[in-house]
Amino acid sequence: MSENVEVFRLDRKKAVLLVVDVQQKLIPSMDAAVYASTLKNIDLLIRGTAELKIPVMATEQYSKGLGKTVSELSAACENIVIEKMTFGCCGEPTFLERLKELGRSQVIVTGMEAHVCVYQTVLGLLEGGYGVHLVRDAIISRGKIDYLSSLDNAARAGAVVTTAETALFQLLYTAAAPEFRAISAMIKSK
Repeated sequence: MSENVEVFRLDRKKAVLLVVDVQQKLIPSMDAAVYASTLKNIDLLIRGTAELKIPVMATEQYSKGLGKTVSELSAACENIVIEKMTFGCCGEPTFLERLKELGRSQVIVTGMEAHVCVYQTVLGLLEGGYGVHLVRDAIISRGKIDYLSSLDNAARAGAVVTTAETALFQLLYTAAAPEFRAISAMIKSK
């Protein structure tokens, strides 16, 4: 057992949801069924964290070339959208400034591609002292081996690899939470 079980816990007062580079021109390179499932889980997390009043940040990698955030997520991600050229979000000073302004110490990471921008972001966040929860059913890569390698390496680096449902129930903490019914219904309908 890990010496510090606390790193595995999510706290709604400490968490922020990060949607990394889910952009229009990247979609055709993805397996359609895997992308559809990933999109559903990112959407579930966005709706669930909105219910819990948890902030959402989104990034776009070179939007001139790769397009904007996909329309299915764009409205929910519009409050904080950071344009970047570096693969890892932490290489963009504006990203770190906005994250610091939120005053949150845990980052729930979703997005694409798992082995490039998501993975480099995870490493940057860990180096910055953030607790990172990488949502395995809300990230995607073109290739399965790249996806699996990113999960393995991120976990060995110190990220907690989780699922969308696990993250939401951790954030709720108790069935007595006022948001439990709404989030439970979201999960059942996914």
